[in-house]
Amino acid sequence: MTLIDLGDSIPSNTAHAVSVSLPTWKANVGYEEGEQWVVGSMMTGYPRFFIHKTIQALSADILAKHGRPGQSAMLFPTRRAAQRCADFIQDKAEQPEPVVDVSILSLHLDPTRDFSEPLRSISPSISAVVFPEALFPVAKQYWQHSGDGVSSRRAEFCLNLFRDGLLILNDRSPSPRSPQQQKLRRGPKRYQKRSSIDDTESPNNTTNGKPANPPSPPPEELADSIESSRFLEERYGRNLDVSLVENAKSAIRRRIAGVISTDLHELSHAAAAPPMESNARGVSDLQEHDIYLTPCGMNAIFTSHQALLQARPPQKSVNFGFPYVDTLKILQKFGPGAVFYGHGSSADLDDLEARLKGGERVLALFCEFPGNPLLTCPDLKRIRTLADTYDFAVVVDETIGNFVNVNVLPLADIVVSSLTKIFSGDCNVMGGSIILNPSGKFYTSLKTSMAAVFEDNYWCEDVMFMERNSRDFVTRIDRVNVNAETISDALQAHPLVDKVFYPKCNASRANYEACRLPKGGYGGLLSCTLKSKALSIAFYDALETAKGPSLGTNFTLTSPYVILAHYQELDWAASFGVDPNLLRISVGLEDDLGEIFARALKAAEAV
Repeated sequence: MTLIDLGDSIPSNTAHAVSVSLPTWKANVGYEEGEQWVVGSMMTGYPRFFIHKTIQALSADILAKHGRPGQSAMLFPTRRAAQRCADFIQDKAEQPEPVVDVSILSLHLDPTRDFSEPLRSISPSISAVVFPEALFPVAKQYWQHSGDGVSSRRAEFCLNLFRDGLLILNDRSPSPRSPQQQKLRRGPKRYQKRSSIDDTESPNNTTNGKPANPPSPPPEELADSIESSRFLEERYGRNLDVSLVENAKSAIRRRIAGVISTDLHELSHAAAAPPMESNARGVSDLQEHDIYLTPCGMNAIFTSHQALLQARPPQKSVNFGFPYVDTLKILQKFGPGAVFYGHGSSADLDDLEARLKGGERVLALFCEFPGNPLLTCPDLKRIRTLADTYDFAVVVDETIGNFVNVNVLPLADIVVSSLTKIFSGDCNVMGGSIILNPSGKFYTSLKTSMAAVFEDNYWCEDVMFMERNSRDFVTRIDRVNVNAETISDALQAHPLVDKVFYPKCNASRANYEACRLPKGGYGGLLSCTLKSKALSIAFYDALETAKGPSLGTNFTLTSPYVILAHYQELDWAASFGVDPNLLRISVGLEDDLGEIFARALKAAEAV
């Protein structure tokens, strides 16, 4: 493949890309160290870690009009989400006195304008949490952990409305600049067109810096009207009207349920959606309304935890197995806390069982199947038995296994997934899902709490991209399974490779096989360690794949994962068997991967 320059988006020339190119080991370390030669070159980054330039630009514009010097802002799709962030800042800010200078500005369409029905139906809105600049790192924690923040496409859409004076404060949002509240009246206007992302860039492209106020585009560009059919990038040639958004959501939910034949065309021409299969995902009576779509995978975990805290008496949760970084943070920071079993072993389950027998109680057990990045699989059958005996819920993240390969829903109360990954594959849109098991003990209480906790904040344009991208995900997974096994075998056979982590060759394979479907494979993610750090660096630098954060892409994507995810806690990660020099490889659809990996291994041999 054509190598991607440092800091460019992955995929290249993609305005809403989910990854960024860090093509050398040194660049990954430089990113973690905040070195300007790296962060100054970054056009984008993983969305929960790098605030997209368009979001920075909208934040800067809102502050310029309604804020004061010395303030920063974090943007959310609804006031409820913004309030959670504001509460988090108040709770976590390390200051001797309570933080009082935190406010929420909610912006909505100007009701005095005559907007078209399509624009009013999608309800573009932004709620900005405004706070002193010194508290930006605290607010950023909430943004990263919760996944509640606005998507870049929503921000892009709203930025142009705001700059054209069509997105205004509502009467609940007194400006920090003025105590006067704005009186709203009813009415509508024309449907305006957005301008290019090039017009919305902020000069400040660092991850944690405060966005500068970008120059406003010329008036003639602001006068362009927003077309309701502009939901998919031109190069795909599939423009879909806003009237199809709800059908697109239904198509996505049904694919997640395993009703693979359902597509958007069928739903758009049917008076009513066909009934779901009675045994979808291996459980009785799973219905479309049991599947919830979220703006990203981490928000699915965050929302599930919030729902459990409301459905049951608040207690600590168990994080079982070495987790993706933010799952543990959610359990630790947004409730009574967490009990962490980082090895996810049988001995860990023995210890948990002993504690439960001794009278200790937990809210839920959260685990990944398989885990990231060691690809180990917990013993879900034994966990289910313990959950039934000691009255706790089981939440399984199936992102890496994915439901084409494994079926974990019968053993879980909640199954979550990041649709950003292989379900989408194109690395240009975020999304997540929550499935409630209708046969689960806590189903009724969870349905009640989800009605109170869940907000449908999945932006319409992101929905349309996800629906389009996921149409062929089953055939893509089949190909990725084959490619990943081939790479796993090649790495295991090479004398410079110390260890390969993959469900098929891990010690926990039996746990994976217990949930593997008859036609399922072992997934597209694997990790490996070489016999020295120097070999790992040489291999990574020579590998001719895309290199950056994220996984589950249609193209192979490699990263020194532990450097990116645990740079400040390498010794802690190593204590759970996670080598700091580990390489994580998300295998794609390419036909020449064997040759690509052989060349990189040859380069390592020269060290």
